[in-house]
Amino acid sequence: MPSAVLFDRDGTLVVDVPYNRDPALVQPMPTAVAAVRALRAAGVPVGVVSNQSGIARGLITPAQLHAVNARVDDIFGPFDTWQVCPHGPDDGCPCRKPRPGLVLAAARALAVPVAEVVVIGDIGADLGAAAAAGARGVLVPTPVTRRDEVRQAALTATTLADAVSMVLDLPMPVPSPPSNRSSPQASLA
Repeated sequence: MPSAVLFDRDGTLVVDVPYNRDPALVQPMPTAVAAVRALRAAGVPVGVVSNQSGIARGLITPAQLHAVNARVDDIFGPFDTWQVCPHGPDDGCPCRKPRPGLVLAAARALAVPVAEVVVIGDIGADLGAAAAAGARGVLVPTPVTRRDEVRQAALTATTLADAVSMVLDLPMPVPSPPSNRSSPQASLA
C-alpha cells in the first residue's frame, strides 16, 4: 500500500473546465469521491498536485484559484496537502509537471518517502512528474489523453475507483535500514 496518493486536479478529480475561476463549475469526475473516501478509509494520506498556468497567463487570480480549490475540498473533504504550480509552460520552473517539484514538495509536506507515493492523473505530464520524482504513476485516460501517453503508461485504469483499488494493492519498496556512516548532504541553493 502506498504511503500517500497524489491526484491531479483537472480531468482527474474534477471535470476539466479550462482556467476555471468559478467554484460553482466544480464537478467531481465519476467515481472520484468514492475513490478518495476509499483511500482515507485505508489510512492513506491524499493530496493534490496541479499545474495552474492561468495565474501566469492572467486568466485567473490567486484568490479565484483558492476559491475553486476550496470548493474541491468541500466536495471531497480537505486534502492533506495542496501543491500548485502557478507558472506558465515557458517559465522553466522546477514545479511545473512533468518536472518533479510538486510531487517532491507533497512528499515532504506529508513526511513520506517519495518512493512510496503514487500519483494518479489523466495525462502524460502527471506520470512524467511521478517518474521524475521517483514515485509511481497511474494514468486514468480521458478524451484528452493522447494515445501515445496511454501506450507509454506502465499502469492504467479505466476509472479513478479502479486506479485506487489498484494502488491499494501495490507493493511499495521496503525502506533501507539506516546507515551508521555519515554521508554528505546536498545543499539547495
